[in-house]
Amino acid sequence: MKILVSACLLGIDCKYNAKNNKNEQVLKLLKDHDLVPVCPEIMGGLPTPRIPSEINAKDGKDVTKQYQKGAEETLKIAKLYNCHTAILKEKSPSCGCGKVYDGTFTGTLINGDGITARLLKEHGIKITGETTLDITE
Repeated sequence: MKILVSACLLGIDCKYNAKNNKNEQVLKLLKDHDLVPVCPEIMGGLPTPRIPSEINAKDGKDVTKQYQKGAEETLKIAKLYNCHTAILKEKSPSCGCGKVYDGTFTGTLINGDGITARLLKEHGIKITGETTLDITE
């Protein structure tokens, strides 16, 4: 099975601070699945490193357009590789599924999905986070 995966979970240094969220459980999936790495924030035009963002950057700049473009590019990749499942970084304003940061930069979570997670769901792609891996098609 081909699975779309947040690139940071695979150890790619694409986070806002030029680090990653390498996850050994996700990497173990390489044994039986083809993992397709994506970083919607980079694909939307944001640099690495970058100002931390929760839709608006911490410096007040609105980065919604970049998040939307990244979501659209991620969807294109999902369709190109025929991915029906995605493992996305939890709590992220682009990739988060079920809970995301509220935009206050206080670590407060609210119910909701990130822009990419929401778009993928709208197109029938199953979303799971790194701590709740569920990759059945």
